[in-house]
Amino acid sequence: QVQLVESGGGLVQAGGSLRLSCAASGRTSSANTMGWFRQAPGKERVFVAVISWSSDNTYYADSVKGRFTISKDNAKNTGYLQMNSLKPEDTAVYYCAVSRSPPYGSAWYTDPERYAYWGQGTQVTVSS
Repeated sequence: QVQLVESGGGLVQAGGSLRLSCAASGRTSSANTMGWFRQAPGKERVFVAVISWSSDNTYYADSVKGRFTISKDNAKNTGYLQMNSLKPEDTAVYYCAVSRSPPYGSAWYTDPERYAYWGQGTQVTVSS
């Protein structure tokens, strides 16, 4: 089992920045991929970004490319999502998730069903 705890959400004005953290504990040696997803009210959970725990390869949704950066600190078993130039449409609950498999391709890592472990979510609200 892997436990995930997100932090860093909050209220920010459009154009501002936030950094989300995702602390992993438990059997972290089995984690190969960490992804971030978000879910706005009344909408499906959608992919935001992903990082391979071993190779550092990263991939982003088109909607956040150039504004968000995913990273990790292996020593701390913690992943991060740096969010810059935030827009009101970025408002959502943000979740981190971990898979035991590496990110094979976009059809794989964008699918929430591929991730076995999820955090509780952290609210990000961007005001206009």
